[in-house]
Amino acid sequence: MDVLLTISQLVIHWSALIVVLLLLIGILYLAVLYWIDVKQTKHTIRRNYPVVGRMRYVLEHLGEFFRQYFFALDRDERPFNRAERSWAYRAAKHEDTTVAFGSTRSLEIPGDIFFVNSVFPKLSEEAQPPKEVCVGEFTARKPYRTNSLVNISGMSFGALSKPAVQALSRGAKASGIWMNTGEGGLSPYHLEGGCDIVFQIGTAKYGVQDDKGHLDLERLKSVTGHDQVKMVEIKLSQGAKPGKGGMLPGAKVTAEIAAVRAIKEGEDSISPNRHVDIETTDDLLDMIHTVRDVSGKPTGIKMVVGDLAFFDELFQRVHERGLDYAPDFITLDSADGGTGAAPQSLMDFVGMTVRESLPAVVNKVTSYGLRKRIKIIATGKLITPGKAAWAFAMGADFVVSARGFLFSLGCIQALRCNKNTCPTGITTHNKSLQKGLVPQEKSVRVANYANEMAYSISLIAHSCGVSEARQLARKHVRLIEDQSRSSNYADLNPLPKEGASLEK
Repeated sequence: MDVLLTISQLVIHWSALIVVLLLLIGILYLAVLYWIDVKQTKHTIRRNYPVVGRMRYVLEHLGEFFRQYFFALDRDERPFNRAERSWAYRAAKHEDTTVAFGSTRSLEIPGDIFFVNSVFPKLSEEAQPPKEVCVGEFTARKPYRTNSLVNISGMSFGALSKPAVQALSRGAKASGIWMNTGEGGLSPYHLEGGCDIVFQIGTAKYGVQDDKGHLDLERLKSVTGHDQVKMVEIKLSQGAKPGKGGMLPGAKVTAEIAAVRAIKEGEDSISPNRHVDIETTDDLLDMIHTVRDVSGKPTGIKMVVGDLAFFDELFQRVHERGLDYAPDFITLDSADGGTGAAPQSLMDFVGMTVRESLPAVVNKVTSYGLRKRIKIIATGKLITPGKAAWAFAMGADFVVSARGFLFSLGCIQALRCNKNTCPTGITTHNKSLQKGLVPQEKSVRVANYANEMAYSISLIAHSCGVSEARQLARKHVRLIEDQSRSSNYADLNPLPKEGASLEK
């Protein structure tokens, strides 16, 4: 008993000493911060309100998370609101994607879209699977045929972690869709899942460049020689970086990534604004022709649209030089940002959104008689079935998504893609953060998301009275009109006089 009493007294004694010591350390720490704050001259708030002023930065940082989880309504957030993310999460987990008690989307905002449902929608037995589309049918030695609707857009190994690429590759194979490599080169992890691959050539030509940044035809032949590589995409610009090349900080350039990209380990990897060997429209057509000739695979371009007059020049030169110089496809990205880091001034103010560019470019391609030859791929925040179905109605042959598939991997929109601190392990090379992303598990969610997108797009198509998604047309989409221009409903819809004919 005496021993227990003695031990208790020692514990209390030492606990008291530890508490006092911690208090002294805390006071000393605050005193040091106070001295630093009053002496520094860069930050006004900290100089005028030493120590306390530092809370501003803490609250500012925490504000992002409080707004997301406590204060923002379902449709408030950007770039993706909670309702959109929630649908993607449930689709990826193969959970019920229905909602109760009505839509939280405002159906009265002028300019927003809605679909025109048919009086006679298609019955289940009348539904058809998506029709097969052939890319490069008239030009490539190895044209690509697929009936996939929503595919994985370009996200580079380097920007993405190894387990993220592995999960996407396996999920793409399971759901029968393709995966775009992004501009970071073709890694073993793209190939290991066995999916169809679109190899992207960015402005730095990672993996297929020579010492001067020009295209190395032998490297190109080697990379595109893989049977899994079905198409080649020459990227001119993308949503996050219209007018600027990609940026990968040196902290993310590991030895493995450097080997795939054929660059130096640990150094910032910054792509040029444009391809150094493409200065004119003719140079672009030459590049398309060369890549297709060497690879034998369908070859197209990816871009954010700025000047629509470019397409007049492009298609005129195609007709003058010969249809063999035409791109097999054009991927249209939206100018409101993407998965990559980029200057805010570019994302906010440069280029067209896909909502504006897609119908305009489809019109251009059609007017020059090239619609059968040139396929159109749409991307840019099309992560939900309604937005993807809109793209098909506007004339897209395929939809590709990057951020939709990031959500299927577990992305929480922490906005840390460029800092190597992604809490979900998707865009970081920190092994301790990557351990939470298990490729075997997440690949199932990738496939679930792709399948649910295809199913839900088909639901919209059937409601509009057509058998499959690619039969959707512009007549199936309407814009919400501004009702405020009229003072009352009588002005909008006057009643006819009794007995009057309703015929015009």
